[in-house]
Amino acid sequence: MTPDVASRLPIMMSFRSGYLSSLTLPMSSVWLLTDVAEAKGRQELFVQRSPEALSGLRETALIQSVESSNRIEGVTVAAERLRPLVLENAAPRNRSEEEIQGYRRALELIHAEAEGLAVTPDLLQRLHSTIQQGSGDAGQWKRVNNEIVELRQGKAPVVRFRPVGVAETPSAVEEVCLLYRHAVNQSLAPPLVAIAALVFDFLCIHPFRDGNGRISRLLTLLALYQHGFEVGRYISLERLVEESREDYYGVLLLSSQGWHEGRHDLIPWLGYFLTVLKRAYKEWAGAASSAGSV
Repeated sequence: MTPDVASRLPIMMSFRSGYLSSLTLPMSSVWLLTDVAEAKGRQELFVQRSPEALSGLRETALIQSVESSNRIEGVTVAAERLRPLVLENAAPRNRSEEEIQGYRRALELIHAEAEGLAVTPDLLQRLHSTIQQGSGDAGQWKRVNNEIVELRQGKAPVVRFRPVGVAETPSAVEEVCLLYRHAVNQSLAPPLVAIAALVFDFLCIHPFRDGNGRISRLLTLLALYQHGFEVGRYISLERLVEESREDYYGVLLLSSQGWHEGRHDLIPWLGYFLTVLKRAYKEWAGAASSAGSV
């Protein structure tokens, strides 16, 4: 399929035509939803058990999140520069260091103001402007058709998916944000299923020239915080995604097949998303137990 053909195909959102309400969850997804919900219910216990450890966990998670989310996209800095850039507001020396600090600022905004940040196109553009500050198209929708490409160390990039075309992008973003908010407000799907669908559709639209992966991970954190899932403050979800990078690209490939035509399967992506969350809560529980036993 050429980019021109992809741009002429109808856009299929996971929130359209009752897709989510008719989605049949396999038992594995049901168990994962249950496990994550139970872990969420123990959050307050983790905080009470190890309040003195929370500051250290948050600092480590912030550093790891900034490093991993950028490194997945090929943006790296020297190891000795990471902490000064993230925690000490050191002056950036090059474009990569500017992007590191931009992601840190976006994370800080979400950590501090999640409840007041509605999922809208304006917010997505604001986040993009923050992480891409200094680039010519920061905060702007893409101007040419793009591709979802897997970057593999020592190997040639692989085209995984051809997203929505330029002309359809603004309306597609507007619609997915609106339908997500409607699904949440009307309880049309479990919150975690709605969040997974939101992030997945965002990645399929791929509305920016660059930075889509990083925005998708910021969007994940924002939506999770708004639904009371606090684990991302203390355990870096971005690190867990980087550590399972092969699975990440694999499930995106599986779930995106047929998306343009409305024949896609969200389940592989949902299973991956829930598995990452479960792993994060398990790490947090382990850290809380270790701190509480000292």
